[in-house]
This record gives sequence, C-alpha cells and structure tokens, in this order.
Amino acid sequence: KLLFTTGRCGAMRIMMADQGQEWKEIVVDFADWMKGDLKATCVFGQLPKHLGRNHDAYGKDGKEAALIDMMCDGVEDLRLKYVKMIYQEYDTGKDVYIKDLPNHLDKFEAVMAKNKTGFLVGDKPSFADYSLFEVLLNHLVLCSSCLDTFPSLKSFVEKMSARPKIKTFLDSEAYKQLPINGNGKQ
Repeated sequence: KLLFTTGRCGAMRIMMADQGQEWKEIVVDFADWMKGDLKATCVFGQLPKHLGRNHDAYGKDGKEAALIDMMCDGVEDLRLKYVKMIYQEYDTGKDVYIKDLPNHLDKFEAVMAKNKTGFLVGDKPSFADYSLFEVLLNHLVLCSSCLDTFPSLKSFVEKMSARPKIKTFLDSEAYKQLPINGNGKQ
C-alpha cells in the first residue's frame, strides 16, 4: 500500500496503524507537488486520498455514514481554524484561539457524551474518530490543559491512545520524528 503524504496524513497513519495495515511512506515535497503530475491524478487536487470506506471505518449503514461525514466536516472546520492560527496568526492569535477553543470542543463533547460508546458515531472507531483524535493530539501540544473541562473527549483521547496498535505507532520513532506543522510552530 502506498500512502502519499502532505500535511493531512496524521489521521490516516493512525487509522492504518490501528487497522494493522502496512504502508510505504512516500513524502511528496512541495516542489514535486507543484510540478502537477501527481496533483492531476487527484480529483480535487489534494492528498491524502480517503481510506475510511476501505477499512471498515465508515459506519455500519447509510445513517452512520452520513453522521460520520458530518463529524468529519466538523473536525475539518476545527482543523482549518487551527491551521490558520498556526500559519497566519500564531504570534498574535494563539492566546485568543486557545481562549475560544472550548466553544469548538463543546460540540464534540456533547456528541461523544450522547453516544455513550466512547466514539463519535456507532460503537467502533470511524474515520471521524481517527481524524478528531489526531486533531486533539495536536491541540494537546498547543495547550496541554485544553481537554480538562471535557471529560468525554479526554477519555476518548486516553482510550484511543491505549489501543495497542495506536500506542505502538505513537511510541514509534517514525511517528515521533514527524513534525506537527511544517513551520515548526506548535
């Protein structure tokens, strides 16, 4: 299996590790990406390509799949706010971002608490869970106390981190050597 990487492969790496899948990491540097050959093979001109449906991480039926899509959209909204702060407003906006973070995390907390399974949708990890987990790991580096008032999310991160294959992956040198952000800010 090939997994091409740019900046958004964290959740996919975690999901593949948890699913016991092996992959070959091919890092695409910006200059090669801008040549356009690889980009032209991607429907929306973006990497990584979605793997959730191929690895039983997309719910048990259409209703769960729709809810997973909704959760993925919510995680992506949070990720985009985080990325904007990291790359455009870090020096002037970090404190404001951290102060406002509970207003974004509370929605995930409510969904997680209501589901009562420890996952966003259904009773096993979906791609939305892997995506949220990866985003929360980044936020814990940004602000180690950001989940202190969100018991369901805090428990979720602990539960996902303790899954044997995820734990092995997170403890690996390959994972530890990956930068969180391309500009070195965290």
